[in-house]
Amino acid sequence: MLFPDFSRRLRALVHKEFLQLGRDRSSLLLGVVLPLLLILLIGYGISLDVKNVPTAVVLEDASPTARDAVSFLDGSPYFSPRYVTSMKEAERLLKSRDVDVILRLPPDFSRRLAQGNAKAQAVLYGVNTTTAMSAQAYLEAGFAALAALAAQEAALRPSSNDGGYVAVESRLWFNDANTSAWFFIPGLVMLIMTIVGVFLTAVVMAREWERGTFESLFVTPVRAAELILAKMIPYFCVAMAGMGLCLIAGRFLYELPMRGSLLLILGVSMLYLVVALGIGLTISAVTKNQFVACQIALLVSFMPSLMLSGFMFDPHSQPVVIRGISRLFPTTYYLELLKSLFLAGNNWPLLIKNSLLLTIYAVFFLALAGKITRKKVEE
Repeated sequence: MLFPDFSRRLRALVHKEFLQLGRDRSSLLLGVVLPLLLILLIGYGISLDVKNVPTAVVLEDASPTARDAVSFLDGSPYFSPRYVTSMKEAERLLKSRDVDVILRLPPDFSRRLAQGNAKAQAVLYGVNTTTAMSAQAYLEAGFAALAALAAQEAALRPSSNDGGYVAVESRLWFNDANTSAWFFIPGLVMLIMTIVGVFLTAVVMAREWERGTFESLFVTPVRAAELILAKMIPYFCVAMAGMGLCLIAGRFLYELPMRGSLLLILGVSMLYLVVALGIGLTISAVTKNQFVACQIALLVSFMPSLMLSGFMFDPHSQPVVIRGISRLFPTTYYLELLKSLFLAGNNWPLLIKNSLLLTIYAVFFLALAGKITRKKVEE
């Protein structure tokens, strides 16, 4: 009889929560309309600069001329060069996300430079479009400065030819369209999950604590676990609806690819949403006040989602300490998964590692929310 009673109470509580959510127009607007506004505003309007781009340099021509040609990378605020011995090693570093750019000088670089038709190959990690586009522009500017210097030297030597021209041939991996929208839309999905899961849940639940309706439910046979689960289900559905709108808009407005499995995208999103709901329930149980819950939710979830997760700023451009702090927030791991699944495909080592970390976060915050809620009611 235990399970039928649990099922009956849970259905009644979930029905009550959906009715209450239907009366709260602001919650529906925040969970459904806001995603569409964000995907239009951010998808079309944001472009960012980057610094300290990790770059693998492959010098197949080991001559002093070739080394001088890439000397602009050393000490540059835009690049963090890493010299490797082969293109195979450089590609391995790019696939493992240790570098974002490969710069390759072919074996005949010096000879063709003297002839005025040298070429350099740049392979760019296109998942991070902002970094790729900026790195390509910086590389071209660096070689343009080299060509200008060579032209000046040639002018002082009447017998010399016009040498010094370098053409950069660039290729983008995992983002053939070279559009920033492809980079930002996975971040928008993460942001919507965070807004609904943490911010909206914390504020709405704190409002119930203020009104006393939350405590009144505990005088009934309802258990804390049943009540918490019933509170989670409606906002879980709202967040998934917002995510669905983002996926549809991303596909039809920006032609966003989905190189990974749709089931995996939905699975990791559900897992992260459980984490976000656990954080929101914990905040509401601790504060029991709408204003305080709003401030804490902004501080511990919304702001890190924007500033530290890799959504707005490239992690490689951040100081080492800030990068370390960003690894403490679950948003960082979820966004890495989304970008990989949308733009690169099913990266199983990354998927297993980040999913395991998100599972640990989910168990921790749900257990913490349940413990604090029971303690607050007993006080």
